[in-house]
Amino acid sequence: MNIKKKWIAWTVAIVLATNLLTYYGTRRISLVLPGGTTIGAQQFTDASKFQKMFEVRHLLNKLYDGKIDDNALVEGAIKGMTAALNDPYTVFMNQKEYEAFSSQTEGAYSGVGIQIEVKENNIVVVSTFEDSPAKKAGILPGDVIEKVNGTDVTGKEYDKAVTMMKGKEGTNVDITVLRNSKDTHTYAVKRSKITIDTVSGEMLSNNIAYIKLSMFDENTGKNFDSKLKELKDKGAKGLVLDLRQNPGGLLTTCVDVVSNFIPKGKTVVSTVDKNGNKDVRESKGGLAVGMPLVVLTDGLTASASEIVSGAVRDYKIGTLVGEKTFGKGVVQTVVDTGDGTALKVTMAKYYTPNGENIHKIGIQPDVKVEYPEDLLKKPYSRSSDPQFSKALELIKEKMK
Repeated sequence: MNIKKKWIAWTVAIVLATNLLTYYGTRRISLVLPGGTTIGAQQFTDASKFQKMFEVRHLLNKLYDGKIDDNALVEGAIKGMTAALNDPYTVFMNQKEYEAFSSQTEGAYSGVGIQIEVKENNIVVVSTFEDSPAKKAGILPGDVIEKVNGTDVTGKEYDKAVTMMKGKEGTNVDITVLRNSKDTHTYAVKRSKITIDTVSGEMLSNNIAYIKLSMFDENTGKNFDSKLKELKDKGAKGLVLDLRQNPGGLLTTCVDVVSNFIPKGKTVVSTVDKNGNKDVRESKGGLAVGMPLVVLTDGLTASASEIVSGAVRDYKIGTLVGEKTFGKGVVQTVVDTGDGTALKVTMAKYYTPNGENIHKIGIQPDVKVEYPEDLLKKPYSRSSDPQFSKALELIKEKMK
């Protein structure tokens, strides 16, 4: 049954429930919907709370001097329900928004080439991809996106902002950002084909490997395994893993990645839903158990990246260097609601192996090193990166 049919069926049920309750008062009654689903009296009472929504629709049809699109009303009502939760991670996505969201985890799309996250109801640029339109235009990590094509956007319009920035290759989009809480800049950015390569790495001197993960999409796990094996075959004896500006991604993928450092069968992360149901994800084992490890983090290391960081910290299998992580300790699931639409909803909290939920708290590094703000305005140079320098110093000590 598609979403439209579901909506009509429930509308009929709600109206009927309201009428029955009015007639029977407090008598215990039930209604059997098509398919065998039974709604009892308490559910009738809950449904009656939505009566005003239908009264408003009736008044609009009666009084509004203009065209009314019932599909638009339905979408607006659903989006209103999710927005009322004040949870930027719970949203109803129409067809275009769902397509844009799906492409983000599949590894390719047409857009501007940035990663963004919600912080204090602001849309914050986490990173810009190498050679991306956004980077070439001058957009920087830490910028707060205030407008897209002149339309104001906040954390509540996260998915809307993503959809507006994506589009046909070769077309332009205006992005207005607030920088350092005082300077406003508007950039005309030409969209292009963005292929997300989430794993990059190389051998450094002294048998030290360096791998950077920009996010956790469907391909990150296998690509990380390949890169790690490649570097080990070249003689890597220690690893610097860079999770800075990594906004997260898929839960299963981050478990695959960190399993490389944790003995098989040990808990990587556990999730607990509103009913107390617990789901434990265990390490699958991997290529680098026991390998000296340093992990770089910052304030934009979020979600799945924090799952990796939390497991490394709790098992003491590596040293966290940099700044406190973002603090996103909740998990979303995506429910296909038919007609190409979907509901992304926060459905659980996650806990590190030691049982800590880091939501709105973050994870403190073992060694704190701040990244100077003035360096963000300059082209990146590893030689002037104090966090990387400290990580290199520590991995050398571990390998002695």
